[in-house]
Amino acid sequence: MNVFRHRDYRTFLREYYERKKENNYGFSYRSFARKARLRSPNYLKLVIEGSRNLTSEMASRFAEACDLKGEAADYFCELVAFNQARSSAERSRCYRRLSKFKRYRRVYRLDAAHAAYHSEWYIPAIRELATREDIKDDPAWIAKMLLPNITTKQAAGALKVLEKLGLLVRDGKGRFRQAEPLVATEDDQVLGHHIANYHRSMMQRAAEAIDLVPREQREIASLTLCISGERMSELKEHLQRIRAELLQLYQPDEEAKRVVQVNFQMFPLSVEED
Repeated sequence: MNVFRHRDYRTFLREYYERKKENNYGFSYRSFARKARLRSPNYLKLVIEGSRNLTSEMASRFAEACDLKGEAADYFCELVAFNQARSSAERSRCYRRLSKFKRYRRVYRLDAAHAAYHSEWYIPAIRELATREDIKDDPAWIAKMLLPNITTKQAAGALKVLEKLGLLVRDGKGRFRQAEPLVATEDDQVLGHHIANYHRSMMQRAAEAIDLVPREQREIASLTLCISGERMSELKEHLQRIRAELLQLYQPDEEAKRVVQVNFQMFPLSVEED
């Protein structure tokens, strides 16, 4: 099995167990436990189901029991650390270590571009800027059109990322155009922490807009509510429907000039009692 094709170590362990069970008579959770020097015969099962985590020492023993060696064993251990990271900063550090493995980069060739797309606020903004009829193939012009301004180098790098991902293409006149009007992010295409970085970046832009953008050109408001858990789920679904509706209602038209960001946030401010 190619561990470098996996971004979830529990999924790898599940597939490893199922394949060994199918092809090796007598293989069981108990036999794996013996091989990994585990006291509990069902420890592998508990880890696969998410009931148990792995320490760094346990990760090494699991890698050895799965017959992983060298770079493959190192990758498995780093993957365990990445999947079990408790903060975004820790996940980012772990991801940087994962991305150093050449075999991982070969499997996920566009992953670095996806990471850039979701971590830099101005890349999605430039993609939307391409709906303007007067878009210029000039990084310096693009850099000055954004608020706040970015550098020409950043604009040029963003165009490369967008082309690499196939989100921008050139029309018959050689001008940049969106390949598709809407972009959806599939779970198997992009790691969750890339999306978290994107949301964090856009929330930072919203905070900066309070000072940078005149009041009449922005709408920033908040509500604090006390509702039941059931109503909280309904509210989340309501916000998702509104977001989908806005995407359909406000597609670019011939007079489109401004790129705007609309953020949705809903999060609890109190704990849930048992």
